[in-house]
Amino acid sequence: MNITIIGAGKSGLSAAKLALKDGDKPFVTESGLNAAYQSTIDILSDAGIPHEFGGHTSKALEQCDLIITSPGVPPTSPIILEAESRGISIISELEYAASHVSNPIISITGTNGKTTTTALTAFLFNNAGKKAIAAGNIGTPLSEYVHEIDPSTILVIEASSYQLDRIKEYKPKVGMILNITPDHLNYHGTFESYKKAKWKTSLNQDENDIVILNADNLDAAACAEISRANIQFFSMNPVQQGAYMRENQLVFATSQHLEEVLMPFKDVRLPGVHNRYNSMAAALAARAFEIRNENIRDGLMQFAGVEHRLEFVRSFNNVSYINDSKATNINAAWYALSSYAQPIIWIAGGRGDNNSYSELDPLIQKHVKTIIAIGEEQEVIFNHFCLTKRCLKARSLEEATFLAANESKSGDVVLFSPACKSFDMFANFEHRGQVFKSAVQALS
Repeated sequence: MNITIIGAGKSGLSAAKLALKDGDKPFVTESGLNAAYQSTIDILSDAGIPHEFGGHTSKALEQCDLIITSPGVPPTSPIILEAESRGISIISELEYAASHVSNPIISITGTNGKTTTTALTAFLFNNAGKKAIAAGNIGTPLSEYVHEIDPSTILVIEASSYQLDRIKEYKPKVGMILNITPDHLNYHGTFESYKKAKWKTSLNQDENDIVILNADNLDAAACAEISRANIQFFSMNPVQQGAYMRENQLVFATSQHLEEVLMPFKDVRLPGVHNRYNSMAAALAARAFEIRNENIRDGLMQFAGVEHRLEFVRSFNNVSYINDSKATNINAAWYALSSYAQPIIWIAGGRGDNNSYSELDPLIQKHVKTIIAIGEEQEVIFNHFCLTKRCLKARSLEEATFLAANESKSGDVVLFSPACKSFDMFANFEHRGQVFKSAVQALS
């Protein structure tokens, strides 16, 4: 087939290499053109894969049989609209790669918690002696693993709404929706469209599959109404089948109306209420593959978390510095602010997405002593909170870190949880987190 790949990021490059390996004819088209793409251009040239950068020309759709679109390429992009008008099939890299494997798939999505839960789930499997790899939106595209892994290896896939929006036959053995709150509306247009993209996790599942849903999040739980899969819920309240919290313990409820106490939540290594949800969901996925309770318990006690998500960086002058750069929306920041009992100096800001900071007001009043605002949302954050909390402005993340150190006292927490996207000042949230960590390490 003649396959056009739109976007030359990680997933686009991986899809192009897979298409070439399969004997198809890939063509890569990328609207951007800067120095960061030079290594990608070199790889494509060395592989003999035709490509264009700096815009999409008519070559991209000539004799095109299939389009693989990268995450984030908006559905209103002219090349997408033109392809649709020509009746060309458009799928995501996730759909393309999944069609090449027969491995069991656990597919994890949600507005927040995807990366942590994906990494935790893979950890539980490997810790119990079952081979699993984490792939997808977590960092390594699934295409990278095609033809390289044993068929028995379990694929734990972090799936974004962008990737799910363009699936057709993707069918995970276990699907998981952690939560759904408004996000990425610039891409999806409406919250309803965003929600339906998340629900596609269970689009092709049947009664032999399992979908794990957050009963405490109405929009995630509503997927049960359209799913044909075996439904399991997780909740802070009792459920008939799934996992829940009772007297601060993680409890399993089975279809036979039996209950099993797994462990006290205080023994789960990851902090915060949100990680109780993540732990329950991951534990249910492990149970679906018959991992024993003692192995699940052991894994939950050991797993320390992922980079840029409530990541402990350093203790300096008895002040804990926490990197939560992956908190790119209000909901993620809410979870972070609720995770610490100590007084918080909160560094926030970046590129907003119609952020409603009033949702954070109760937590700010209860936990935060000082707010340091940065980036495009600086004035909005400052003006919202300055009448009730001490607020400062910083011209850079490095300056914000220095100011936070001056504001802090022994026993405090400096929490970098931006509640905003990173693209006003940084390449991505990873870059932003690395800058924060470097600034923290430079304190003396």
